[in-house]
Amino acid sequence: MITKNKKEVINSFLKEGFLISPDLFLDIPENFNFNEFVKITNTKISSKDKPIILNKDLFFVINKSENKLDINWIEFEKSKALLEKGKNGKIYETFLDILGYGVFEDKKNKLNRLLDEIKEPEEIDFSEIKIDPNVLVLESYNKKPSGKKVKDFVSYFRSRYEYIRKILQNRLELDNIMSINRIINKKDRDKVSLIGLVMSKDFTKNGNILLKVEDLSGSIDILINKNKEELFEIGKNIVLDEVIGINGLVGNKIVFVNNIIFPDIQINKEMKKCLEEVYVAFISDLHVGSNMFLSEEFSRFIKWIRGEYGNFKQRKIASKVSYLFILGDLVDGVGIYPDQESELSIKDVINQYRECARLLNEIPKHIKIIICPGNHDALRISEPQPILDEKYASTFYDLKNITLVSNPSLVNIHSSENFSGFDILLYHGYSFDYYVSVVDSIRNSGGYDRADLIMKFLLQKRHLAPSHSSTLYIADPEEDPLIIKKVPDFFATGHVHKASVSNYKNVTMICGSCWQSKTSFQEKVGHNPEPARVPVINLKTREIKIMKF
Repeated sequence: MITKNKKEVINSFLKEGFLISPDLFLDIPENFNFNEFVKITNTKISSKDKPIILNKDLFFVINKSENKLDINWIEFEKSKALLEKGKNGKIYETFLDILGYGVFEDKKNKLNRLLDEIKEPEEIDFSEIKIDPNVLVLESYNKKPSGKKVKDFVSYFRSRYEYIRKILQNRLELDNIMSINRIINKKDRDKVSLIGLVMSKDFTKNGNILLKVEDLSGSIDILINKNKEELFEIGKNIVLDEVIGINGLVGNKIVFVNNIIFPDIQINKEMKKCLEEVYVAFISDLHVGSNMFLSEEFSRFIKWIRGEYGNFKQRKIASKVSYLFILGDLVDGVGIYPDQESELSIKDVINQYRECARLLNEIPKHIKIIICPGNHDALRISEPQPILDEKYASTFYDLKNITLVSNPSLVNIHSSENFSGFDILLYHGYSFDYYVSVVDSIRNSGGYDRADLIMKFLLQKRHLAPSHSSTLYIADPEEDPLIIKKVPDFFATGHVHKASVSNYKNVTMICGSCWQSKTSFQEKVGHNPEPARVPVINLKTREIKIMKF
């Protein structure tokens, strides 16, 4: 039984930053003078470097030693852990030898020799890498540009409606779906289900949400009552031009909503893992050519991925990186925002790409690099953006380990005869600005600092830019290329200059960081960059690390 006095002593140790080991706990005397112990400890050990775990041996040494205890306490505690695991007791015994009889230089040297004996090797042999990485481009937009007519925009939105309608038709919540022209003729209070595209969204004088939705047969008003609080909060996140499912009761040419169904991804998607320990890294927004490009930090990243920087464990991970995704804005571009030229160190976009290619050429050739463009790249800004233009980025076409894809695109990596590989949806994220601005739940929860919320939002809508004005787009009359058709294993983005990693229904969502310090334009729009951070994922375990450079 622990006495009251002993409890007080233990609490006092905790307040001073010491954890008590079980062997010491049993031997702490009832009349122990804690204040005197603290006084002695502070004279012998720097409060900055003091050990965390206080065991019986160390307690004795602190009380009995007449010297300042000047050793590496982190290594001391590691040596204790090794002893307890039965792996190596020599180092711990040497520490006690030093601590118990004073700090003598010859004993320090003895300890250093022992530490060197178990030190991990400095060099990693990249020639031993036996992983054979492979990249399959599943979807990359490559249609030639052409003039657009009004009918192309009609066909574009119709194709979106039809595709997402098919997704929603399979939802159990939507039974007995009717077309809008049939619903208009239904009796009051009849239960109905419908699928429609949101034409408008307003708030009534009473504070309710009023939508107008349409299908191929007509349009109808939809009312979400503010008294249904949970439903009302969901309704606030509805945006124009998305396709939704509705359950409700018919009124006079209006439907009173009881439930809202989004074409969300389903939870039954498997979290895939491969048999080999292989890593994939994600970076974004290099902005080469900007005078705020972080060349030193990027140089450290290059050295790390070459196995020349970091501790042994970090370099070991680097040796197993087989895939690197770059998620747009490779260069800062020219004329992207007002007065940009004053913030450029390289004022010609071709030379910007040439410098970027020179940097990427330093990456080991066994690593497959997959690149999609962003809004700063020398391409049309309308999405889908094609692959980097050979006219401006010809130096990229000389690098044999690079795969160029459109923005957005879908890529499969690491497939084999017995493994289907990982599907990775790439999207730079130009539409993010719009949803940070108009979606309350995103704006009020951190805005640009919460890329994970934006990505989750788009997965729920099954579209990368559902609202007409959220991005410039190509009105393809045959299909809407921004629909999220196949549920990916990874959803990778950039644009907001802040790294983020999260999971939604077994889809790993990654937002790449940046390699540029804050510009005047970013300050105006509210971006808060956290540069030089790289999400790295172990495809065998799906464990994620964010490495800081």
